[in-house]
Amino acid sequence: MALRETDPAEVGGYRIEDRLGSGGMGVVYLARSASGRRLAVKVVHAQYADDDEFRTRFRREVAAARQVSGAFTAPVVDADADASRPWMATLYIPGEDLGTHVRRHGPLPPPQLRELAAGLAEAIRDIHRAGMVHRDLKPANVMLAEDGPRVIDFGISRATELAAADVLTQTGRVMGTPPFMSPEQFSSPQDVGPAADVFSLGSVVAYAATGHGPFDSPSPYETAVRVVDGDAELDGVPPELLPFVQFCLEKHPKSRPSPDELLHLLREGELPDPRPAAAPAPAADAPRAPRARRRRRLLLASALGALLLTAATALTVLAVDSEPAPSAGDLPAGWQEWHKKSKDPNVDEDPIDADGPFSRCAATGRSLVCAGDDVMATRFALADGSNTWARPIDDTPDELGSGDLGTVIAARGGRAYVYGADDRTEGDANPSRYTVQALDADTGKVIWKTVTGDGQEATEPNSEQGYSVAVPEGVVAVYGAKGQQYALLDADTGEVRWKRPLPDPDSRICLLRSAAGNAYLVCQKWTDDNVTGTSFTQLDPADGRPRWTVTVAKDQDVVGQADGRLVVLNTTGTRRTITLINAASHIVTTVRMSEPQPESATPTLLNGTLYVTFPSGSVRAVAPDSGRRLWESNSTVESPGLPIASASHLYLASPSGRLAALNVRTGAVEATLQGRDDGGTADSSAPGAPPTLVGDALYVPYGIRSVYTVDMHTLRA
Repeated sequence: MALRETDPAEVGGYRIEDRLGSGGMGVVYLARSASGRRLAVKVVHAQYADDDEFRTRFRREVAAARQVSGAFTAPVVDADADASRPWMATLYIPGEDLGTHVRRHGPLPPPQLRELAAGLAEAIRDIHRAGMVHRDLKPANVMLAEDGPRVIDFGISRATELAAADVLTQTGRVMGTPPFMSPEQFSSPQDVGPAADVFSLGSVVAYAATGHGPFDSPSPYETAVRVVDGDAELDGVPPELLPFVQFCLEKHPKSRPSPDELLHLLREGELPDPRPAAAPAPAADAPRAPRARRRRRLLLASALGALLLTAATALTVLAVDSEPAPSAGDLPAGWQEWHKKSKDPNVDEDPIDADGPFSRCAATGRSLVCAGDDVMATRFALADGSNTWARPIDDTPDELGSGDLGTVIAARGGRAYVYGADDRTEGDANPSRYTVQALDADTGKVIWKTVTGDGQEATEPNSEQGYSVAVPEGVVAVYGAKGQQYALLDADTGEVRWKRPLPDPDSRICLLRSAAGNAYLVCQKWTDDNVTGTSFTQLDPADGRPRWTVTVAKDQDVVGQADGRLVVLNTTGTRRTITLINAASHIVTTVRMSEPQPESATPTLLNGTLYVTFPSGSVRAVAPDSGRRLWESNSTVESPGLPIASASHLYLASPSGRLAALNVRTGAVEATLQGRDDGGTADSSAPGAPPTLVGDALYVPYGIRSVYTVDMHTLRA
């Protein structure tokens, strides 16, 4: 590939001879050292060079990559994370990459295919022994050298020992190449471990055997669906390698073999005994056995949201309605401080093993209704925390069971609007019937229940994932057997008042959003694998037709509305600008932020101020109309969930319930409260539900399905 005029003559003292290629992270050059050794030098794109957080991550990962020195990888020779454009040099491996070879010559013959499978298993074994996860194993990153395959490009790898608590890890960011990604890379990227590389290994070997990936689809949307919840297309994989590929492509990470087990399989024709505990089908009475399929549906929902946002936690839209107390400064009648844990919602059947936090809570009348971790909804009395009822997400559990789902769509007028799921088995199929339900908040009685989708391709009406929103007229939800429509369900009766088709999913990925009482359809337009623009359509509640549509460049999403204008931010990469769309005139303006906000931070719009929260506990307040930073503060709250705000204070809570109150004018931390250990520790790195404020009573979800309450004036005393 010919050099360009803008290409450097040398990098780090290494003379540039040719351009090998370019990708999302940078350009790769063929270079030569003073001694004549040929090197592959990757120079990071300029857009990342100004990001201090990127440089820190790059420096750390270069150090980790130096530890990998196996015979099936390309070792790191030199690097400079402090250069004007960071770069890394690895030993140049002559030969074609696997993708190019298959396109030119077709699938590999069985002997070469077996050699490839063994070489890649050894490569990822070496990578994992060095404490790393590659996370982007794909045909383009496999070089077919004369002495066997070599794995290259550790550009998005991560040191596994730092994965759990690393504040630099970009929570929720989707990193990888969709056709070769694992299910968990779409849903919880922060938790991706070595098993993700094993899944990618299976996909790469299948590609080498057939000339196509096992989950190839025309659009990123369909690819995500197939990776997370679909069957792999393995026609053409030689019978002797079929078990190898199938074991790699197990949906649950704990069901996949290790690289050593895969090498044993290639040598002996079977996996070593005993297999890991998670791999066999557990006994019917095992407490955690029923969760696998519902977890896959959670992954599917997250994958679709991730593909639209590209980063699952990139933007935050608080779409849940919750009624405040009649007047600020009051406590609910009979209020006292309390802390409670929800009862098991499935007491009449096999108990559900609780291990997660609530995802949303909302208040109405005398009730706080919460949902999440298998709980469709549960009610705590605002006054004393009495947990009077709880309903499971799946009303008819079977051997497939349920998973970490459930969220409150809205709570108002004494009702809680939630969604339900009904798993069942029909022959070899496992379809689900999804419903939106209105529950009496005091009693839990079902007022109405409307089916929104029925079948294997139905879409879960989960507001967390952007598939339902509350508006004054009712609930707008994705609708139909294949989730190809959206419909308004009447708030009082649940009747479908209208339904409209969604845009073509082959070229657009759409989610429902709400702001200032209006429903919006936010659609990203895809060309090949790139987002070329995002449209924002306000829906008419009378018939669902577009009132107006505005299209902006690149991938963006709604954060909320302030002063009559939608506040819109990009969903991937460093955020440098704010886009404002006037909801009345539809005029679009863009303001530059006084300082860039990294993708790892989570923006939330509250009371007309944009708050940017960091995993470390830092908070920035930004004026959305000017982009000016108002203040920055350290809340002292680790891994905070979404904040809430009163007229005077911003409240943040950690997964353990540690609480901080910050002055909204100055950012000063005016009160803190230690976390609690009586709620248990949730088996999840994701923050739980944000606090709920009812008058002067603050309700803080924490731990496993637990809530405590505190008088915010006493807290600040």
